[in-house]
Amino acid sequence: MPSMKDPTPEAWENVSEHNVQTRARLLPEEQSVEGHPDPAKGELDPKVQAAVILAESEERTIHADPDDAQGAHRQSAETADQP
Repeated sequence: MPSMKDPTPEAWENVSEHNVQTRARLLPEEQSVEGHPDPAKGELDPKVQAAVILAESEERTIHADPDDAQGAHRQSAETADQP
């Protein structure tokens, strides 16, 4: 499980306004489950949520955890032997 530390300034610098706009748009499937967020009702602004998600993703890319199996790049010698 990833640590939930705050993204570094370097990660935030890699988050573009275009990416935030694109990520903030809910897919039809998401809208059917979540509806349209209303900040007036205390729900988080989709742009804020998108920016945080993208910054956390950038943080994992910039400062990858070497023990994280999901992000590991394996060498061909490390692949499973074929029968």
